[in-house]
Amino acid sequence: MTEATERFFESLPARAPAVLRGLADGTLQIDLGTGNQTEHWLVRMRPGAVDVSRNRGPADAIWYSSAELFDRLIAGKAQGIAAVLRNESTFSGNVVLFLAFRRFFPDPPGTRDPREVARRTAGRLG
Repeated sequence: MTEATERFFESLPARAPAVLRGLADGTLQIDLGTGNQTEHWLVRMRPGAVDVSRNRGPADAIWYSSAELFDRLIAGKAQGIAAVLRNESTFSGNVVLFLAFRRFFPDPPGTRDPREVARRTAGRLG
């Protein structure tokens, strides 16, 4: 496990109130593989709160990723849904949990909110 991964999971409880709103309510098991070893993280999500442990356990969803891909995700250099669609990672179970969890990842460098771009463009035109 990398230090960046450890820090990422440690940061989740403090960030949850701003990130988790709405329907996220359940447990996501995240399995990170390196060679023939797999690290397990159990993330219990509910609106505005997260509990994180290094356990395996009953989960509403399971997401498998290589540790290398996960490091790219937490650096904003990869996108979770794209990775699943390209079969770089796998997911099973309650998809709402995966969609909610991906909001903890940063946007790629240079990403801009299209609404803000439209406001700036409209301001220059008017």
